[in-house]
Amino acid sequence: MEITAVLVKQLRERSGAGIMNCKEALREAQGDLEKATDILRKKGLAAAGKRAHRATHEGAVGSYVHAGGRIGVLVEVNCETDFVARTKEFQQLVKDLAMQVAAASPRFVSREEVPGAVLEREREIFRAQARDSGKPEKVWESIIKGRVEKFYAEQCLVDQPFVRDPNLTISERINSFITQTGENVKVSRFARFALGETSGGNGEIPDGD
Repeated sequence: MEITAVLVKQLRERSGAGIMNCKEALREAQGDLEKATDILRKKGLAAAGKRAHRATHEGAVGSYVHAGGRIGVLVEVNCETDFVARTKEFQQLVKDLAMQVAAASPRFVSREEVPGAVLEREREIFRAQARDSGKPEKVWESIIKGRVEKFYAEQCLVDQPFVRDPNLTISERINSFITQTGENVKVSRFARFALGETSGGNGEIPDGD
């Protein structure tokens, strides 16, 4: 079975393992994503997957101001220990994420945060576009699915291509850090402010806690 770049990417985002390890696991699993994930976990290579449920009570709130003070970002990134939170590598990760929000203007942290009503509205638009495309009805769902994935890649922070390295997604950037440090890391929330706009980002940082 051909091991496609899409499959490798999906396994990397799920596991945090390296490209070659993912390719090898997929070949061994004959392209089965679940089996490949299990293979990596058994080999101790699926760092992100193993740590995904660990509590993340430490971390940092980072800021970034761009374009002569016309765009500002706050982002909260959490990890497991204060020791890791204080490292220059973690601080660089927080800076990278704040820069990403400034440059790419995501609306949500992840696809799980997209409200059902928003997603359904987008699906209706994509469904209408598929109907008007002149293509056979049997391919409409495939068109809709592809456009939903594009929506996630544009609007969800962790699905976006990393602005400093478009060959990586933000999820892969985070998983790479998880693999290096052995700690779980999560982006909790962000807010993006642009001069003259009434609201920005997901507007969740200022909660008074």
